[in-house]
Amino acid sequence: MTNIVLNLLVLAVLVAVSWRVLRRRRAGALVWTAFHLCLLTMIFDTLMIAADLYVFDPGKILGVYLWGAPLEDFAYAIAAALAMPVLWTVLAARDDRRRSETAA
Repeated sequence: MTNIVLNLLVLAVLVAVSWRVLRRRRAGALVWTAFHLCLLTMIFDTLMIAADLYVFDPGKILGVYLWGAPLEDFAYAIAAALAMPVLWTVLAARDDRRRSETAA
């Protein structure tokens, strides 16, 4: 299985599992966050690859690079931009429920 297939599967599962929370979030804020995380990924992945900190198996990637970062690496930034607000929302709601239960 290539990295892009694995990344798309993970992103699809992430969106499916967190759709109830994601649909209540502002799309603009999520897109803006994902854009900036992808920009940082592009910059720092390029630097780390240029410094030979890690390499990619050419048989596992598409071979499409943005600046110097392989396309597959951007899935992690997108996953973080989606997962962090969902976790924040779910954990805050759980904390609020616990507080209301102990106060009652």
